[in-house]
Amino acid sequence: MIAAGGRLPEAELLRIGAGGPETVRLSERLAGRKVVLFAVPGAFTPTCDSAHLPGFIRSAPALRARGVEEIICVSVNDAHVMRYWGDTTGATAAGITLLADADGAFARALGLTYDNPAAGMFGRSRRYAMVVEDGVVTAFELDPIGQCSLSTGEALLEKL
Repeated sequence: MIAAGGRLPEAELLRIGAGGPETVRLSERLAGRKVVLFAVPGAFTPTCDSAHLPGFIRSAPALRARGVEEIICVSVNDAHVMRYWGDTTGATAAGITLLADADGAFARALGLTYDNPAAGMFGRSRRYAMVVEDGVVTAFELDPIGQCSLSTGEALLEKL
């Protein structure tokens, strides 16, 4: 499992650009930059939609004031869902980048997958947030399954 001090693995995530789906190489996005990266189990799911993402929208100006150059949200969803979720929640307007880990490869590489059969969710990402500087994790918060308290925008802000 990834931890503070570890280097993030290479990952190819997806987003919808002007011409359709685009691949985003995470290592290129992180190179030489201070970035907040957080993951949710699923776009439009109750806690992710009502608490986790909104906390980062509220915290975005304060995070940027502390030197964060980009805030990235990742979920095991497709790029179309992530684009629409960003548009409907105001996350895109707030400057948060939403990326799809469509097949869950990034979550697996981090050692952060879980299943919730009762909700029809398999191979989803655990809920976490991290500060990454030039590809190295400098702060990491992982919530217990079913909770959203340690990995919120407000909680991560206290780590900076």
